[in-house]
Amino acid sequence: MDTARLSRFVSRLWDDEIVPQLVEYIRIPNKSPMFDAQWAEHGYMDAAVALMENWVRSKLPGLPGATLEVVRLEGRTPLIYIEVPALGADARTATAGQAADTVMLYGHLDKQPEMTGWADGLGPWTPVIKGDKLYGRGGADDGYAIFGSLAALLALHEQGVPHARCVIMIEACEESGSHDLPYYVDHLAARIGSPSLVVCLDSGCGNYDQLWLTTSLRGMTGGNLTVQVLEEGVHSGDASGVVPSSFRILRELLSRLEDPVTGRIKPMELYVDIPAERIEQAKHSAQVLGTAIYDKFPWVPGMQPVGTDLAELVLNRTWRPQLAVTGVGGMPSLDSAGNVLRPQTAVKLSLRIPPTLDGVAAGGFLKQLLEKDPPYGARVTFATEKDGSGWNAPALSPWLAQAVGEASQHYFGAPATFMGEGGSIPFMGMLGEKFPQAQFLITGVLGPHSNAHGPNEFLHIPTGKKVSMVVAEVVARHHQQGARA
Repeated sequence: MDTARLSRFVSRLWDDEIVPQLVEYIRIPNKSPMFDAQWAEHGYMDAAVALMENWVRSKLPGLPGATLEVVRLEGRTPLIYIEVPALGADARTATAGQAADTVMLYGHLDKQPEMTGWADGLGPWTPVIKGDKLYGRGGADDGYAIFGSLAALLALHEQGVPHARCVIMIEACEESGSHDLPYYVDHLAARIGSPSLVVCLDSGCGNYDQLWLTTSLRGMTGGNLTVQVLEEGVHSGDASGVVPSSFRILRELLSRLEDPVTGRIKPMELYVDIPAERIEQAKHSAQVLGTAIYDKFPWVPGMQPVGTDLAELVLNRTWRPQLAVTGVGGMPSLDSAGNVLRPQTAVKLSLRIPPTLDGVAAGGFLKQLLEKDPPYGARVTFATEKDGSGWNAPALSPWLAQAVGEASQHYFGAPATFMGEGGSIPFMGMLGEKFPQAQFLITGVLGPHSNAHGPNEFLHIPTGKKVSMVVAEVVARHHQQGARA
């Protein structure tokens, strides 16, 4: 394989077609079902699917025998399913009636909600290119995945480089916990086969200077915690000192879970033993990144991180439970807040849990912890919205370790680096259980300041190109490994 030729092909495809497609994709407010209950009626999800479908169909002539289907199960978000036949020796094996080896490439097309705080001239549905960055919601998380995956395969075909059979799955429910995806995996099981390599482009990168492989993903549980003390609001001058504040009770309940001074999660039931290899990788990542581990965040002047040990900060965001309060209910805005003791306070909790902790069990534990023995007999409810286990990657096969190392040098000019991610990709845990022998290449473009889920999200275009190139080379090396075996 001519790596220079591959680089030129992928870069040109990104410039001429992929970036313009992503510009149009960003304009579509196809929010995930959790954030748009009427997604089907609004039609934005279908519009995003149609945009991707039309582009892929225009490229299928470059992938002889490839097919695309938009699969729709009743009452569920759609899924784009693409099959690309093997090129080379694997194609002959499949024709002979033997089980064909398979590479699975995964991404999603649904988006997080708008979020406030976008800079002047930027907005969630307003694509803007500044230098090498494409701003707007969903370009990096994760609209580019289908384009990057197909670019990698097209680049191999352009040179006639053999590869195994590939399936591409793009779901529309990831930002809601991928609750529709298991039904599609079961529905398509016979067609999917048993992948020996899984490629996921929905993760992050510590910097834009080298390839970052995700070694683990935290799980998550969360929901709405509500504390009610009255049937209706009453005059605060009359009730304060007699009626306990729902806000104070809520603070007390949260203190069962989180130390209010340090932020450390208190119950040991929510921790796991961190594997020694992951600790060493965290130390190495800390050496590579330095203070970029926290410099990337938009701190207010004078603010500082929770600690100074860089390796511990990496472990905090990858292997330890952490709580975020992401929404509040029952509180009027500041300009309309009267002197009223409010009847209730509610918060939305997002609890990230260690990669190897059972997400359903963690959710049950959290509900029991918060609801038991309510102070003053208040009405306390915790309604779980989603829970999912994390994922810890299997050890890299020697061929894959060598392939990613060489690909990183070829296209980034620097060694590959390994680090866990603090976010969640529910599909990875599912695949890890279904295909325990599979190897995983989990990477992405969500690097410093890209701010997925927040304001001013951007896609770093050069990294998108390089990731596509890496995928092409690894898929080619996967075939070579299979041929040798």
